[in-house]
Amino acid sequence: MSTKSVAKAAGLIAVASLLSRILGFLREALISGFFGKSYVTDAYLAGFAVPDLFYNLLVVGALSSAFIPVLSGYLAEKKRKEAWYIASAVMNLVVLVLSVITILALIFAPEIIALYIPDAPIKTQELATAIMRILLFQPILLSLSGFSMGILNSLKIFGPPAVGSVIYVLCVVVFGTILRPFMGIKGFAVGVVIGAMGNFLIQIPALRKVGFRYTFTLNFRHPGVRRIAILAFPIILSFGLGQIPVVVYQNLASALPPGSLSSFMYAYRLQQLPIGIFAYSVGLAIFPTLTEAISLNRWQLFRDSFSLALRSIMFVTIPISVGMMVLAKPLIGVVFQHGVFTYQDTLATVPSLVFFAFGIVEQSASVILPRTFYALQDTWTPVLLSGITLLVNIVLMNVLVKPLAQGGLALAISISGIVNMLLLLVFLKRKIGLIDGRRIITSLSKILLASSLMGVAVWLVFRFTSTLTSTSFWGSLLNLVVGTCVGAVVFLFLAVVLRMQELKFVLQIARRRVAK
Repeated sequence: MSTKSVAKAAGLIAVASLLSRILGFLREALISGFFGKSYVTDAYLAGFAVPDLFYNLLVVGALSSAFIPVLSGYLAEKKRKEAWYIASAVMNLVVLVLSVITILALIFAPEIIALYIPDAPIKTQELATAIMRILLFQPILLSLSGFSMGILNSLKIFGPPAVGSVIYVLCVVVFGTILRPFMGIKGFAVGVVIGAMGNFLIQIPALRKVGFRYTFTLNFRHPGVRRIAILAFPIILSFGLGQIPVVVYQNLASALPPGSLSSFMYAYRLQQLPIGIFAYSVGLAIFPTLTEAISLNRWQLFRDSFSLALRSIMFVTIPISVGMMVLAKPLIGVVFQHGVFTYQDTLATVPSLVFFAFGIVEQSASVILPRTFYALQDTWTPVLLSGITLLVNIVLMNVLVKPLAQGGLALAISISGIVNMLLLLVFLKRKIGLIDGRRIITSLSKILLASSLMGVAVWLVFRFTSTLTSTSFWGSLLNLVVGTCVGAVVFLFLAVVLRMQELKFVLQIARRRVAK
């Protein structure tokens, strides 16, 4: 794919991601308004842990590391019929495994929840158990939509999966709101399951259009299936290791005052906005190009594509990170502070958001860096490095939670993310030699300078406007809008003055978004 093609694909995905994130914030705003920062929201979040674990282990890992690269290889060799056979075999295997472990999880749900939040009150554990049993149907449905997305993305078709992600969150919002009077927060869990089904159904017409033919087979001996299994195993192991910090922070948060886990996760959702909209869009769009460059032995294209993706992500996420730190209070106030979510809840959430914002850049880079290794069909290096990151993360969580409470958990995740990013860059350079390091460092220096000056400008403006406004929604909205506009103008002005090359690519993506 050319730069323009990547920009077009990234722009399309970014549009859908933006809509999905907006709906996601509407969902979070509704939940916070209806239930506040309480044991109810703690239980809802804890109920997601195991279903998300199943999906991340068996679907996300296989998709990102093995399914798309192997399938892309067969499609590039014009072996479409065989590619459909392999896709069917892998899908059947994953759904079968998910079905078995889902049944077991339904039976032992109370014991599993007790492992995640052992120090939480009994009422929190009981509600979390009920929510988890509803959500356990989500991974099977999401696996079908995930593999459908993998098939379409292998053919560089991004539209239907992007629309599916919007439908998924829309169903959560609509059905959660409708069912809340009758089921409480469990209504939102039902909405999640319905949304997962809608995400899959919307992609079926596109699968038919490209000629996909489903086969009921469990042929584990096919070379393509075995190749996917070999490549996916270390990533599944990596995702499994990555769930250990989830267990750790939920354990630690369960010992804090009720609502602490909720404020931690509210902040996490906010910092995921730039990652989900831009970094994920660029990573998903660039991945087929990286894979194709490797198969064609075009190493310069590989380096240029990787460098452009990483520099563009830094160009967008570093100023957003700085702006989010400065404007944390009005941002939380606008999104969450309504209904039973009070100003004191906003203040309790601010430290977590500030520390999470510190890690936006490295979490965004982690969308690209592991995919680069996967394109090289090296799935073990990211796993081994994630083991080091895991140890750093767990140690820091236990150290920082005492002085900083839930904010310490967020800071530990951000610091360990920086360690992981640096390790991945070092080992990538060792693996492929040149990674366009000089241009990356030059761009990073310019972006840091412009972001620092922008941060000072935003802080001065916010310091002035906050003296003229209240802590109400409208006061927070005014502070947020004015601060964001000032920050955007200052940073873009400096980007032009400093002649940042990434501005052109980002504007291409923006134009594609507007055109859609």
